[in-house]
Amino acid sequence: MMLIKVLRSKIHRARITETRLEYEGSITIDEDLIEAAGLVPGEAVLVANCNNGTRCETYVIVGERGSGTICLNGAAARLGEPGDVVIILGFAYLAPEELESHRPQKIVVDERNRYVREM
Repeated sequence: MMLIKVLRSKIHRARITETRLEYEGSITIDEDLIEAAGLVPGEAVLVANCNNGTRCETYVIVGERGSGTICLNGAAARLGEPGDVVIILGFAYLAPEELESHRPQKIVVDERNRYVREM
């Protein structure tokens, strides 16, 4: 059976709040944003940095609810700095017959990484 990789979740234009090189590796995201975007702790995500063009794949770690935290950890910390704008993307593999009804969960945040609206 053929599966097609499609966008499932998106946090649009969040800002990195901190980086921690001495960490096991991942991206820490405010729990409110994880829920709003439909992400799952431990889920693989692609992080695209709009400031420097880098992209990295890592996994989601739950950050403090309401904190606005977007923290690049481990090796990913070398790919951004506080204030950089990032897009965080989660994907799913769907069968062709699932594509028509699929709608990605995409959210927009403000300059403090607070949920604003769905896209």
